Amino acid sequence: MAEETNNDLILLKTKIAPGESKKLNFSIAKLYTGTKIEIPILVERAIEPGPTILITAGIHGDEINGVEVVRQLIAKKMNRPKRGTIICIPILNIFGFLNAQREFPDGKDLNRKFPGTKHGSLASRVAYHFTKEIVPHADYCLDFHTGGASRFNAAQIRIEPNNEKLLALAEVFNPPFIVYSSLLRKSYRATCNKLNIPTLLFEGGKSLESDKQIAKHGMDGIVRILAHLDMLQDIFKASKAEEKSIIVEKSKWIRAQRSGLFHVKIPCNKHVKKGEFLATITDPYGTMRHKVLSPNDGYIINVNQSPIIHQGDAIFHISTENTAIQKEEEEH
Repeated sequence: MAEETNNDLILLKTKIAPGESKKLNFSIAKLYTGTKIEIPILVERAIEPGPTILITAGIHGDEINGVEVVRQLIAKKMNRPKRGTIICIPILNIFGFLNAQREFPDGKDLNRKFPGTKHGSLASRVAYHFTKEIVPHADYCLDFHTGGASRFNAAQIRIEPNNEKLLALAEVFNPPFIVYSSLLRKSYRATCNKLNIPTLLFEGGKSLESDKQIAKHGMDGIVRILAHLDMLQDIFKASKAEEKSIIVEKSKWIRAQRSGLFHVKIPCNKHVKKGEFLATITDPYGTMRHKVLSPNDGYIINVNQSPIIHQGDAIFHISTENTAIQKEEEEH
């Protein structure tokens, strides 16, 4: 949609006038006990017209960091725009959140069910109604995630390659890393792309953990975006970017060559050299010790923090090409 005028916003059959605040309940299904499950949606509208930004977290029910980012935004009242409209949904997958699980009770991943179907699985139905009733109102979408299972993601924004508009927006957000990532079929991001809604996907930390530093990266990024769109109230100030984001154009997973106990020797975010010592894999009996070495120069943007791994498990995500290093080499 284009930037709004001073008209009422009709969301979930509820009229929200300019200058109004509303808490809506997006209700799709019940638990098998008959208990209603409602997804709270917080809408804040300024009197002055402007863009509508949709901020979501908890598409995966066990990804707590994103929930904390959106919670902080609301608690600090930064979700009250100077102009336009801000729609916050701290927990989209309320079913998974209740069970501290990634998926819906039907075992489906909500982020692989978009745009959904009216009569499909539970996850598909939620995706359908969300896509039909909420998403079309947005001019911009910010979606917050963490690494799955025991994998810890460096704070990063993921965007599709060769999209200059998204790259410019990601640079305003200014995370440590901007990672080129192709659109996944049936994902929320892919659906927004088809609707021509610019979408930034934030990744940081790991599931079932709340990390203060990751939450700060997320909050700082949202505030910079709001300031950039002239939506941030004058009483707040966006923090200045200390360094430019490192743009990771290509990356790959380093996989475990042995099964055993996993001992990580380097921090996430580190730039490593080819052959650098990253970790050891040992057996429980003291008879095997396997060194994991870096296959190339690059930034470590994800670390598997599980103490036990199997052969073939993804243990590190490393950049293989990034703009920052390329520019540095050209200058020298």
